[in-house]
Amino acid sequence: MKLFLGAFFKFLCGLLLVGLLIFLPAGTFFYFGGWLFCALLFVPMILFGAVLLWRAPELLEKRLDAKETERTQRGVVAASGMIFLGGFITAGLDFRFGWSSVPLWVTVTASVLLLLSYGTYMEVMRENAYLSRTVRVEDGQQVIDTGLYGIVRHPMYAATVVLFLSIPVVLGSWWAFGIFLLYIPVIAVRILNEEAVLRTGLVGYEAYMKKVRYRLIPFLW
Repeated sequence: MKLFLGAFFKFLCGLLLVGLLIFLPAGTFFYFGGWLFCALLFVPMILFGAVLLWRAPELLEKRLDAKETERTQRGVVAASGMIFLGGFITAGLDFRFGWSSVPLWVTVTASVLLLLSYGTYMEVMRENAYLSRTVRVEDGQQVIDTGLYGIVRHPMYAATVVLFLSIPVVLGSWWAFGIFLLYIPVIAVRILNEEAVLRTGLVGYEAYMKKVRYRLIPFLW
């Protein structure tokens, strides 16, 4: 019950915060892109959270813990927060003043990509029970090198890049898309720091890095 209440509270706070950041700058609730994004993000989140609460409560508890101890990672979290803040507000203002024109087929494509990336994110969590929102090495942690982890070393981050770049397009804002692009160098910093931590603290990770060469995108990086 304590875990359920904690998860529900964070979900409600996230929903209210995103709603304020989108609809307040838009100056209206008649913002189709805003409602579409909220539905695409929060409906699967409810379903996935319910599954985790039932099947893997320990993993859900770890996902709710966002207290970073690494200095670099605290900077990454802060930078990500600023990107989201600026991106959502810009999207709302964009809708109010009509700065962008996003074709319907592009919005539909972005919506599909958002859902697919969300599904990939869930699959990564199924494959790796050690996933937490903070960079750390747990007691008994083992290297996962099968499934999506056999393609790239950080499939969860690959999924989040697609997800986050889909958000401003669903919201109908090219200006916000430019802001969300800043997430790419931020997540690159997180990955490099995380690999330094895992290489020194997780047995077998250095061998895994040699086995799976690419961090985020096959044949590129």
